[in-house]
Amino acid sequence: MELRMGSPAPPIKVENWLRGEPVTNFKPGKVYLVEFWATWCGPCVTAMPHLVELQEKHADSGFEIIGVAAGERAATADEARTKVDAWLTEKFSNLNYRIAFDYTGEMNELWMDPSSSIGIPTSFVVDRDGHIAFIGHPAELDDVLPKVLNGSWRSSYEAKAADAKRIARNQSIARERSLTRPIYAKLRPAMQDKDWTAALLAIEEGLAVMPDSFHFWQIHADLLLHKLRDIKTGLPLMRQLVEDAIDKKFEAVSWMVMALNQLFDPTIDNSHLPHDDRFAMGNELSEQILELNPPQGDGPLKFRWYIPVAQYYYESGNKDRAIELIEVAIKSLDHPEPMPDHTKQYYLTPLLQALANYTGEPACHADLCVAPQNKASETQNAVTS
Repeated sequence: MELRMGSPAPPIKVENWLRGEPVTNFKPGKVYLVEFWATWCGPCVTAMPHLVELQEKHADSGFEIIGVAAGERAATADEARTKVDAWLTEKFSNLNYRIAFDYTGEMNELWMDPSSSIGIPTSFVVDRDGHIAFIGHPAELDDVLPKVLNGSWRSSYEAKAADAKRIARNQSIARERSLTRPIYAKLRPAMQDKDWTAALLAIEEGLAVMPDSFHFWQIHADLLLHKLRDIKTGLPLMRQLVEDAIDKKFEAVSWMVMALNQLFDPTIDNSHLPHDDRFAMGNELSEQILELNPPQGDGPLKFRWYIPVAQYYYESGNKDRAIELIEVAIKSLDHPEPMPDHTKQYYLTPLLQALANYTGEPACHADLCVAPQNKASETQNAVTS
């Protein structure tokens, strides 16, 4: 049975309630948010402080949140339950909403599968009459939830259009996964065994099926340039990727960054690549990325996009420019809103490593310090000498 906006809400069938009193049914007159999440899911964890705020803000309007840990990874139910409980105690000791636990898969069968929901976090808002009002990402709740609470959401054109768009998007993702699943079944073991020839055959089969797959192109370039070191085949591929990405501009900034990472990822030895080709493409890509997301602007993802750009400038001999870009990227971690500490540290560590390498001194931010490694300075000296 399909689950969508307007459908009766399925029951809550879980093994345990880890936080809060059990919910046996959805009480008329109340609005519920049923949030599917897991401790390993970065976006789920990032959303949790916001859910705490929503619960506090709308509690007087008859609003209750139920977090459902139905996808925790562990060998047994006991291990998974213990893991979630300990994690909540450490990370969210003052959580103000209920947490339910299910390891049987029944909650996914009742909620996620019938709604064509692909991944987590997924938010289900249950209206005051016990029917589904919204299915989607928790980032959308700021706009949707007040309209559900005042009773204007489900009858609106906006709600119907959003639900239709969600279903079409999830069905498209499901079709894509059905195409890529057999490719990954060949690719993963080949990559694990470092059988690069078999991996290349698998990825080329994948590109024949899905020629616009960003992930497949990224793996293809890496296999040719860095694993097989097939410069004769790989370099023309990179040139074409660079040209295509620059032609598309805003639609393909991530493609530009991917291409630049293949050429100037500071963690990869690129000494085998032809110097002139590598630096010509690096210059073109770096200029385009900075044009679309300049240091003085408030564009997104500087903390990810600027690392290969900074490395290009460093290896080109412009150390000051490289340091400036890394410092801008570090500042961007707290804009427009501060990140959760664990997410921030994940992105901060490589930025501090780059900064330490460029300055030759330890780089620190708050409580995190990183010592310089020799690789960046050795590479830069080899290029500029």
